[in-house]
Amino acid sequence: MKKFFTIATLVALSLVSCAEEQSQSGVEGEGRVKINLSIDSVVEVTRATTAIECETPSEEDFSLTIEGVDHTFSESFASIAEFNNDYYLVGGQYKATVVAGDVTEEGYNKPTFVGSQEFTIQPRKQIEAEVVAYIANALVKVEVTEAFANYFVGGYTFDVVTEARNTFEDVTANANPLFVAPAPFTVKGIATKQANQSGSEGVTVTLPEFKAESVEAQTLYTVKFDVEHAGQATLTITLNDEPVESVVIDTELNDNAQ
Repeated sequence: MKKFFTIATLVALSLVSCAEEQSQSGVEGEGRVKINLSIDSVVEVTRATTAIECETPSEEDFSLTIEGVDHTFSESFASIAEFNNDYYLVGGQYKATVVAGDVTEEGYNKPTFVGSQEFTIQPRKQIEAEVVAYIANALVKVEVTEAFANYFVGGYTFDVVTEARNTFEDVTANANPLFVAPAPFTVKGIATKQANQSGSEGVTVTLPEFKAESVEAQTLYTVKFDVEHAGQATLTITLNDEPVESVVIDTELNDNAQ
């Protein structure tokens, strides 16, 4: 009987060992991947880049979608940890996409981060996939120069209207950029010139609208209004320091006086 129990014990240990091996490598033909996430808050600015200060999501804020590249497969997970915990895939090529936020929710300090990476599963092996999440929004700032402020001493207001028809008022009062969907946006403004010596009220004029047509994600767009004096006052609009429009103030703009 003693010998019988020894053999039975060995059989039981063998079964446990097989079960442990199975849990680590999955069934025949399956493998695993661990998703490693990093977050990049750098955006393009013309020919340079700059880091944007914003609320950076934690890894727990990212959802995950795994899709087949060379075959039909699609599965979504509420978090990366849910997938990394215990999920096997059959051999083949896949793409992992991570998302935190909603790019349609536009506003200040409302970044959306998205990243993707392809990887190949090999049967009975575990690999790691490095996924970098980047800002998926376009960012918009509206600024005026000191010369502009000195010319329109009666005050000025600029609004940004996005393709989704969201309107953000008096944007120059906020130094932070707007996070918007990567789609066309329009800048509208009014400004009041200084009252003349006769004591009459200053004239409020409607400034030319500026519309950005080609708008990309992970890019900061700075629209700046300036006034130059060279015999006559001229309003100049620049986008990321590149002039896009120039208008003589004393003629064209006065036609739009309110």
